[in-house]
Amino acid sequence: MSAHQMICHLSDSFLMMIGGKRVSDAGSLADRTIVKWIALYAPLPWPPGILTRPEIDQEQMGTCPTDFASDLAALEALLEAAVSDASRFDRRVHPIFGRMSRAAWLRWAYLHTDHHLRQFGA
Repeated sequence: MSAHQMICHLSDSFLMMIGGKRVSDAGSLADRTIVKWIALYAPLPWPPGILTRPEIDQEQMGTCPTDFASDLAALEALLEAAVSDASRFDRRVHPIFGRMSRAAWLRWAYLHTDHHLRQFGA
């Protein structure tokens, strides 16, 4: 994943979060309980190489990068939309972790963004 693909991946993820992008379900009972708790609340960084859904994978069906500055501005706008109007995703279903509260979605968004920024030393 390039830095530009990461920007588009995060944008697709925030679109999924606020209901603007449909992503196929892939969660099991263990994912929706044990893995969800570990991913959101264990004091561990997420490991590299975690597979994502094809709809938000830029090498499969995710949004293709175009202009870096425009794609970055779109990500910033989506991030702002997600945190300013969190009622739009309260109790929305995550494709792996299932239903999540507003607080869980915000925690996931932080951890997911942090995970990818760390990949590029940010």
